[in-house]
Amino acid sequence: MGRLKDLFFKKKDENSKAFRHEMAKKIDGKHIKYVSERHSDVDEIIGREGALIIKNDELIVYASQDILFRAKIDDLKAWELLSLDGVVLTAPDLEHDGIERTIIAYYKYYR
Repeated sequence: MGRLKDLFFKKKDENSKAFRHEMAKKIDGKHIKYVSERHSDVDEIIGREGALIIKNDELIVYASQDILFRAKIDDLKAWELLSLDGVVLTAPDLEHDGIERTIIAYYKYYR
């Protein structure tokens, strides 16, 4: 049973390049309802209506007709919210002089 358990429930290394690329591919093309960033325990909406896009080994968060966040996939830490309604992204932001930022992009759902 131990070998079977390892096969199906093996924990993925979230710091590996393979995991980062896999996660980026998973969220690529997702439509965004809005994007927020936390400042001093307050979430600030920084953009609305956009998409998550992979281009040239970078993940771009495009919303409010502007690039809000751009990071190399190899440097990107990404994880989905437990509700699966969005994704948290942390990385040095190439659009803002390489400052490490954490933003939350909430997905738009079509019903």
